[in-house]
Amino acid sequence: MSTFKEYSSKKVFYSFSFFLFIGLFFLAQINSAYAASVKEIEIGVNEALKSFYKEVPGAESFLKGSKGTLIFPQVIKAGFGIGGEYGEGALRINNKTVDYYSTIAASFGFQFGAQAKTVILVFMENKALNEFRNSEGWKAGVDGSVALVTLGVGDSLDTTNVKDPIVAFVFGQKGLMYNLTLEGSKFTKLKK
Repeated sequence: MSTFKEYSSKKVFYSFSFFLFIGLFFLAQINSAYAASVKEIEIGVNEALKSFYKEVPGAESFLKGSKGTLIFPQVIKAGFGIGGEYGEGALRINNKTVDYYSTIAASFGFQFGAQAKTVILVFMENKALNEFRNSEGWKAGVDGSVALVTLGVGDSLDTTNVKDPIVAFVFGQKGLMYNLTLEGSKFTKLKK
């Protein structure tokens, strides 16, 4: 005869398994549906940079002082209980694309639906850029920390007020987004 406690733990296990399955299913759908061509990535990257320059004062000169910039024009996040996100982008050095990358992450907790964001990672030091490029799959928060830049109204970007080796900017439909983290996001080089 099973007790209420055993029944409850089985119910939690089966519920968790169901939501994990649904989340992984969504992630697989995002990945297969979103695989972009090189041309699509390049168009998206150029549009994302235009928006970045328009939204953030000093952004264009800031990027000129960086060692490299990884731009994901559209990272799609979807979930039902367990969620996932996926996006493809380009790594540019001296304003030229040198490699293509994907980003993928999983998340747990109550969530339902989908949203899109633009993610820009800026490498301020050669050491950080080289470690990123030489990795088999670089994970934010594990292989290196990423500082999320927040700017107040009227603030301008310049290299003197940013001291971190890797900084990130995240944009949504309403502009620069705050209170987000990239920890746990994995970045992998694509063969395009």
